[in-house]
Amino acid sequence: MRAFLVLLCLAMAPKASLAADGSTIRIGMDGLYPPWNATGDNGELEGFEIDLALDLCQRMNAVCELVRQRWDGMLPALATGKYDVIMSGMAITEEREQTIDFSTCYATEVAVFAVKPDNALADTITPADRIDLTSFSPEVKVAINALRQALAGTSVGVQVATTHADFARRYLQDLVDIRFYDTLDNLTRDLEVGRIDAALSSRAYWTRLGKGGNGVHLALIGPDMIGEVFGRGIGAGLRKEDGELRARLNHAIEAALADGTIARLAKRWFGHDLSC
Repeated sequence: MRAFLVLLCLAMAPKASLAADGSTIRIGMDGLYPPWNATGDNGELEGFEIDLALDLCQRMNAVCELVRQRWDGMLPALATGKYDVIMSGMAITEEREQTIDFSTCYATEVAVFAVKPDNALADTITPADRIDLTSFSPEVKVAINALRQALAGTSVGVQVATTHADFARRYLQDLVDIRFYDTLDNLTRDLEVGRIDAALSSRAYWTRLGKGGNGVHLALIGPDMIGEVFGRGIGAGLRKEDGELRARLNHAIEAALADGTIARLAKRWFGHDLSC
C-alpha cells in the first residue's frame, strides 16, 4: 500500500481539487502528533492515521496524497483547497461543525494533564477515574471543581486551536495562567524544563512520549476526560460541499470498523483498541 503514498511539502502551492473524479484524495495532517500522525527519523510520515488513510484510500480505489500542514492553519487550508480531507487527530465538535463536515467517528481520545514527577501537583492531584463532561453529573462537577482548585495559581500549557485549549479557557481561565503553544513539541519542551507547571493533551500523546530509552519522564494527573468540549470522537474533516466524498469515506470507515482493521491499527500504534 505504500505505493499509494505521495508526500507533498508544506510549501507547495494548492492544486485544484482532484477528489471529485475518484482517482486522487489529498489528506492534510500536521505530522507532529504521535502516535496519531508523526514524522519519523527518516523524515517520512508515520502513525495510526497514515496507515488508516492508506487503507481507506485503497477501499475507495483512490490514490492518497498526504499534505503536511501546520495545525493552526488546518481549517483555512481545507477551505482554500490545499487538500480534500483532514485526518490529524481532529475531534468532532459542534464549533467545528459550523465550518466543516465530519466523517463518521473512527477513533476515540481522552484528555489528561501531565506534570513533571517532581512537581507538587503530582502528589496533590492523583490519577482518577474517567469522567464524561457531556452529562456534567454531580460527580463530574465535584471532579472538575477539585481539579480547578488544585490547579489554581499554576501555569498550564495547551496547543492552540485544540479542544484542550477550549477546555482550559472554559474551566480554568479565572484561576490559571494559560500558556498557548503553536506545536506540541514546544509545549512539551517547556513542560520538561519547568517553564509551565502542567500541560493538557491526549493520553495517547503523553504515553507515547514516555516510551523508549530517551522517553520523557512525566506523571499523568487527574481524571481522563471525554465529551462536551472534547467532542464526539475523532473523525475526518471535509468541506461542507463535498457530500459525495463524505459518503464514500464513511462507507470505507464503516467497513474498516466492521472488519476489525481500525481496531488492529489502533492496537499497533496505541497499544489498545481506540476504534469507535
